[in-house]
Amino acid sequence: MNWLKKFMTGRYGVDQLSWALLVISILISILSRILDSQVLAMLYIIPLGIVLYRMFSKDISKRYQENIKFLNKWNSIKRKINNRIQRIKGLKYYKYYKCSNCKQTLRVPRGKGKISITCPKCQTVMIKKS
Repeated sequence: MNWLKKFMTGRYGVDQLSWALLVISILISILSRILDSQVLAMLYIIPLGIVLYRMFSKDISKRYQENIKFLNKWNSIKRKINNRIQRIKGLKYYKYYKCSNCKQTLRVPRGKGKISITCPKCQTVMIKKS
């Protein structure tokens, strides 16, 4: 294993972007099998090639910056998905309204009858049924 350590010294290795590209490659491969498509069967090689290129690259700072850009986009997508999941879980206890003025999402408890809702962002007051 020493030869592998020597070979990988000074190289970038595997990061989150590489794992994501690997998963995309596997999904394309499975999809090509299901659809029996020769074009998709060839396309799964592209993300694999990019993974190998990134893994053996000696330009560590550039690969690091690429990974940071990917993580910024991925984290924003993940945050939106988690917010949506939390909202779905909270539908039993809360009702959601949009402020008519600033479009801010407002959460109010269910079962309180008609209530006055004040937007914390723009201070607009609305009368809604909870």
